Amino acid sequence: QVQLVESGGGLVQAGGSLRLSCAVSGNIFRLNDMAWYRQTPGKQRELVADITSGGSTNYADSVKGRFTISRDNAKKTVSLQMNSLKPEDTAIYYCNADLARTYYTSAVMYWGQGTQVTVSS
Repeated sequence: QVQLVESGGGLVQAGGSLRLSCAVSGNIFRLNDMAWYRQTPGKQRELVADITSGGSTNYADSVKGRFTISRDNAKKTVSLQMNSLKPEDTAIYYCNADLARTYYTSAVMYWGQGTQVTVSS
């Protein structure tokens, strides 16, 4: 069974830093794009950053210059380094991975369970 297991959320003061990590557990054939999304109550889940298998990255305008996404293909992990955090970054952060479990199956998106990030002013 494939699961995405997140860690690293918590409470931090404005201006502080947190690092989120997400590991893909279980056997897979191919790991494609990976990403971090976030969601606050009453709002749609939004893309924070994504990274291709080749390492190309894309960021939401609101986090450019403050957040850095990275991945380790050998370890099947993706991380999000969050610096200069603001209260408006408070949300549940979700890890996302597009992957194929076997040679014969199509790629499917998997989601982590979410981790809470709270930034106090």
